[in-house]
Amino acid sequence: MSVHIKLMQARIDLQSAPLKKSGTNKFAGYSYFELHDFLPEIQNIFFRIGLSGYISFGKELATLTITDVHDQTEIAITSPMEPANLKGMHPVQNLGAVISYIRRYLWMVALEVVEHDVLDAGKPLEAKKDPIITPNQGARELVTDDEMAELVELADMLKEAVTEDPAKARQIVISANLEEAQKLALWTLLDSKTRASLKKKD
Repeated sequence: MSVHIKLMQARIDLQSAPLKKSGTNKFAGYSYFELHDFLPEIQNIFFRIGLSGYISFGKELATLTITDVHDQTEIAITSPMEPANLKGMHPVQNLGAVISYIRRYLWMVALEVVEHDVLDAGKPLEAKKDPIITPNQGARELVTDDEMAELVELADMLKEAVTEDPAKARQIVISANLEEAQKLALWTLLDSKTRASLKKKD
């Protein structure tokens, strides 16, 4: 049995596993798979059918290599290495975020794990701009790293929403039920146009 056939078997076996999404973006309102939601099950399946997988990181590419432990045939799945520019975080924290995300996506691609993602939340895939720096920059230190990552996603959603329906964008902020520190941190991530649209009364 080749590595390709075994990988297809692993995908089929994983489809029947009772996976649950434990990740929740409370600001954007959607759930997602975290690495620990599916990786233990993948490892059990791989061990049972004779596959191994490991991830290596280079400056430009991250590679998931899946090997048939019996005949040593391999499949390599790669992803570009992209920087995380989460303001208010140290370089090592940004690197950790990159590694975590890429590990998750490589395994999801390899095993064809399907989930609702940012597209289902109405967010187009586009290059993210660095958040604008404001006098309220210190507000970012009042929220956790996880909250900051979610606020970055919420900010991107709001920038898109205000161009189509400012009233809907304001409703998104209300629905997020942010605490005061979270509101201040979010404000530092928005450009002046988005802020003006959110403050405007219809």
